[in-house]
Amino acid sequence: MASFLHNLLLLFSCFSLLIFTSVATVKTRPQIPIKPNKLVLKVQKDGATNLHVAQIYKRNPPVQFPFVIDLNGRFLSVNCENQYLSSGYNAPVCHSTQCARANPNSQMTCRTCSSSRTRLGCHSNACGLMTTNPVTRQSAMGELAQDVLSIPSTQGSSPGPMVQVPQFLFACAPSNIMQKGLPKNVQGFAGLGHSPISLPYQLASHFGFPAKFAVCLPSAPGQNGVIFFGEGPYLMNRGIDVSRKLTYTPLTIGRQGEYYINVQSIRINNKVVPLNTSLLPYSPKRGVGGTMISTTTPYTILQTSIFRALTQLLINQLQGVPQVKPMAPFGVCFDAKKFASNKAALTVSSIDLVLDNNRNIWRLYGHNVIVQPSPNVACLGFVDGGLRPQASIVIGALQLEDNLLQFDLTNSRLGFSSSLLSRRTSCSNFNFGKSSTGAEESTESTDEP
Repeated sequence: MASFLHNLLLLFSCFSLLIFTSVATVKTRPQIPIKPNKLVLKVQKDGATNLHVAQIYKRNPPVQFPFVIDLNGRFLSVNCENQYLSSGYNAPVCHSTQCARANPNSQMTCRTCSSSRTRLGCHSNACGLMTTNPVTRQSAMGELAQDVLSIPSTQGSSPGPMVQVPQFLFACAPSNIMQKGLPKNVQGFAGLGHSPISLPYQLASHFGFPAKFAVCLPSAPGQNGVIFFGEGPYLMNRGIDVSRKLTYTPLTIGRQGEYYINVQSIRINNKVVPLNTSLLPYSPKRGVGGTMISTTTPYTILQTSIFRALTQLLINQLQGVPQVKPMAPFGVCFDAKKFASNKAALTVSSIDLVLDNNRNIWRLYGHNVIVQPSPNVACLGFVDGGLRPQASIVIGALQLEDNLLQFDLTNSRLGFSSSLLSRRTSCSNFNFGKSSTGAEESTESTDEP
């Protein structure tokens, strides 16, 4: 009998221990979604350069650093020479699987660093990647690298728990190409282009959601914008779904992974701009013409003949508003006081990009068209790109601000909202609040990079 009671007590003790262990495991298990369907990045505008900067958590342990958003960039480019410390870093060798993924359509470049000692971004038999500063167009050979990338998921209109991509591929870029034309303390470029190792494709592949992302740029340096990765809805404060009423147009991919749309004409106040329409289609073979979208071009760039035709029509429509001496980089400027008091100016200064055989219109107006470089001067926010620019039209960051653009890479289409201000919201209405991720913020970054 004593033996039976002893065995029973032993069995009860084991069962109790099992329950206690299970409960403790449940309580301490991190409440992080294994496969979130949407991720977010906070974006800020740099007042000195008018470039937009994303705050990205890299390394292990994670540290937050500012990266310039490069819509057409093929990958994340990082300055690895600036005290890069991480236990998760790895340099894939040439001819590795990772190298093949990073160079799908070109011959692999095997790179051996000329330095006398191995260091981050400088290894023997490394996988070479050509890195480019999209602002200065300066290029230099870098090398492929792997490390941990951490990014917030979403909970409605706020950030959710942080999730990780343990072996995120990026390029270590030479520091000498990251020293001109960039905001203070920037550590590289966040490439969102059409490439197997760009941010959108790597995040979609790792977490298993569609290859879609949406860009919503802020219009002022003191405000936050947002980039969503994954499927909508994209919610702002008060539960406003800014992706509900998007207009869609086909998206064309350039030879280097750039994003093009098919603008077929331009209208001002319902009057067609008389321009050479042969410049408007994109030529894939030659990689010229067409309308490209860019976040590293502060203002829309127009081929010279298009710029002249557009500005002349605008001037004709604004004959009651006196012109003033242009302020660089703009070519046409007006007296700001007279412009503001002219009722017709508000209507005339809206510009329609006509798409898809006149079926869809992307309307630009207000801040997306007219800028004030000084209190007394109002300028058309478009610049002359010369006779032979890369694209006939490059839609710049000013024209994208407070517009939601969804790049649906799965279905090769662009969804655009036109200005969100007409819906009584803006790109600054995503509730980032105070960060509670526990990740370290770089001492070199600031709230306004």
